[in-house]
Amino acid sequence: MKALLIDPEHQTITQTEVSDIDDVKALIGFDTIESDAIGDQGDRLFFDEECFIRGTSGRFQIDSVIPVAGKGVIVGVLDDGSLSDVKTSLADLTDRLKYQ
Repeated sequence: MKALLIDPEHQTITQTEVSDIDDVKALIGFDTIESDAIGDQGDRLFFDEECFIRGTSGRFQIDSVIPVAGKGVIVGVLDDGSLSDVKTSLADLTDRLKYQ
């Protein structure tokens, strides 16, 4: 499935592929993940739940969602909880994202 990887330390957004939630965890670098809905198309931002406790470098914020430290992955999530292709475009995300 198509996903978007946000790396705030390098201020990059990269389109990538994931097969399951384990791939998302590997991209983020931690098993303790949380997610927030972004937009109304079913996309969710996955991030390290303990990002501020760890003191992870690099922060970003999408729209008015609480800021996140460290890498984040955006992927679509269906009603049954399974992952699907991200709907948010790279250009749209670039306009909505702020590095801190």
